[in-house]
Amino acid sequence: MTGASWLTDYDIYLFREGEHFRLYDKLGAHVRTVRGEKGACFAVWAPNAERVSVIGEFNGWDPAAHPLKVREDGSGIWEGFVPGVEPGAAYKYHVVSRYNGYRVDKGDPFAFYWEASPRTASRVWDLAYEWGDGEWMALRPKRNALGRPISIYEVHLGSWRRVPGEGNRCLSYREIAPYLAEYAKEMGFTHVEILPVTEHPFYGSWGYQTLGYFAPTSRYGTPQDFMYLVDHLHQNGIGVILDWVPSHFPTDEHGLAFFDGTHLYEYADPRKGLHPDWDSYIFNYGRHEVVAFLISSAFFWLDRYHVDGLRVDAVASMLYLDYSRREGEWVPNVYGGRENLEAIAFIQRFNEAVHQEFPGILTVAEESTE
Repeated sequence: MTGASWLTDYDIYLFREGEHFRLYDKLGAHVRTVRGEKGACFAVWAPNAERVSVIGEFNGWDPAAHPLKVREDGSGIWEGFVPGVEPGAAYKYHVVSRYNGYRVDKGDPFAFYWEASPRTASRVWDLAYEWGDGEWMALRPKRNALGRPISIYEVHLGSWRRVPGEGNRCLSYREIAPYLAEYAKEMGFTHVEILPVTEHPFYGSWGYQTLGYFAPTSRYGTPQDFMYLVDHLHQNGIGVILDWVPSHFPTDEHGLAFFDGTHLYEYADPRKGLHPDWDSYIFNYGRHEVVAFLISSAFFWLDRYHVDGLRVDAVASMLYLDYSRREGEWVPNVYGGRENLEAIAFIQRFNEAVHQEFPGILTVAEESTE
């Protein structure tokens, strides 16, 4: 494996401070040319790992073939360049923990594309796309202004329209684009709100059990196909809001859970880190690197996919430490209260960052308490 790093000292500083909001440019898998060789750079955060390697179709899923090298700056990031890897190649990270002999094959937290469920590998992908929505983007701040009327149509892409003559299959992103644009215009909607398209293993969750925070689900097509859907809606005067779930994530072994043999992304104490209703993990909002991961996900959809707004799901479960818990099943904050102060600080930072960087976008909270 050829050594290569695309992370600067400043990148590492911002990451450790929880202030790097474009991590998708540096972590994950990126098609590159290094010293004249085409291939892919890989970088993954696993500070409690003893060894990390890239396994995939290109090396027969052999953990010994392409080990990554841990950075010497204490960031816990492992990285390396694998020649010959092309877009579309399936891969995972083989992680050997420092603790308890734990080893596991993990999907990439920053993957741009995943295999179709029930398969669980990530795919190397290039996000190149030629957008045609320049007029919409230029006028977006006016279209989304507080004084403008907004009418939102909520839609789950997989169930909104089917093809009965072909096994009742779902439409692809490209197939649904003209139908959804026509319907929204005909009914007088200014925006569509799409239930989560972030990649998810269990289809019955409608996307609310997210694992791929940087990938549109492959159930309906490629990342470029989803870009086409957004682009087409914009060209027809329709804004796009995505449901986004920074509140919890599923416990599937190939995902974020217990990533390096420790509770890396989630709170370790189950009274704070395990959601009793959904049997899912709750993000550790007190960890700077996790905050950077989540806000980078928000930036990613606004930046690379031209999305016009994010509807943040399950905010109540983030705000209150006693949400769906009986007495004795939750841990008070430092003042003895029920508010999750770390989650509140995260939401505030998220709103500040996205509105500063992307003027004219919408952020909406789904909050079920009174």
